[in-house]
Amino acid sequence: MPIYSSFDQVTLDREYSPSSCVDDINVYIFEYLRGSREAKKAAIEQGSGLFDLAYGTSGDEILDLFLPGAAGPAPLQVYIHGGYWQDLSKEASSFAAPLFQQQGSFFAALNYALAPAVGLSEIVAQNRRAIAWLYQQADQWGIDRDKIHVSGSSAGAHLAMMMLSTDWTQYGLPKDAIKGVCAVSGIYDLEPIRLSYVNEALEMDAGEAAANSPMKQPIRNQCPIILAYGDNETNEFKRQTDEYRELLLATNETVSFNQIKDRNHFDVILDLMDADTWLSQQILQQMELN
Repeated sequence: MPIYSSFDQVTLDREYSPSSCVDDINVYIFEYLRGSREAKKAAIEQGSGLFDLAYGTSGDEILDLFLPGAAGPAPLQVYIHGGYWQDLSKEASSFAAPLFQQQGSFFAALNYALAPAVGLSEIVAQNRRAIAWLYQQADQWGIDRDKIHVSGSSAGAHLAMMMLSTDWTQYGLPKDAIKGVCAVSGIYDLEPIRLSYVNEALEMDAGEAAANSPMKQPIRNQCPIILAYGDNETNEFKRQTDEYRELLLATNETVSFNQIKDRNHFDVILDLMDADTWLSQQILQQMELN
C-alpha cells in the first residue's frame, strides 16, 4: 500500500536514506572530522579560535567561533551541521572554517541537542537562539552584525531555511537579521520524513512536521538563497530542492541553484574547503568577499 505519494514503506525509506547512494558513509564522516580537527588545531596554534561558547542554558547549546586574520568588523558565516537531527556535532562542522578565515570572515560552527533527547521544534529553537546570541554579541569580537550569513547541509540545510521563517523581532533583532543562506541537499517538506523510518527518533506528529517545514512556512527574513545538491542523490532529495526552488522563485525570492557534478549527498558540502568550487564561489559572492 502507498505510504506517501506512490511509495510503499520500503521505497519511501530508501528514498530518504542518503547512504543508499554511497558505499560507505563513514568515509565522508571521517573527512568532516579530519578537516574540522585540522581547522581547530590551526586556530589554536594561531590564536584565532574561541571554543565551546555557550549561547543557551543547556550543555548542548554551544558553538565554536573562528576568527579572521584582520581586525573587524567582518562578516560571519554560520554553519549548521546535518545528521538527520540525531547525529554529528560541531566537532565535525568546522572543516570549511579556514576558507572563510582566509577570505576575511568569521565562521561559527553550531552545536545543538539531538533527537531523541529533544524534538525537532526544540532543535529549531536552539538554532534560532544561537543566531540571536551571535547577533547580540557581535561587537565583542568585531563581527559585522549586518553581514550574518547561514549555511547548512542535509538536516542543517533544513535548519538554515527555517531560520528564514523566523520572526527575528521577537528576539530583539531586525526582521532581516540574516543576509544570505546556502542550503545544500536539504529537506524542506517534513511530511514524508514523518512517515519514514527517520521519525522513530523525532516522533513528530503531522502538526509539528508542518510547523517545521520550510515549504509550508512563509519567508519572514528575505535574502539571497543558494540551493544545491549532488548529482548522485536520491530522487526525493532532488525533488524536494527542485520544488522548493520553484516555490521560492514564484514568491520573488532571489535563488541560485546547481546540481553539482560528481558529488553525492555527503561530499558535496566538502566543496566548501576549496575556494575554486561553484559552491564556495557562490557563498563568497553572496558575502561580497570575492
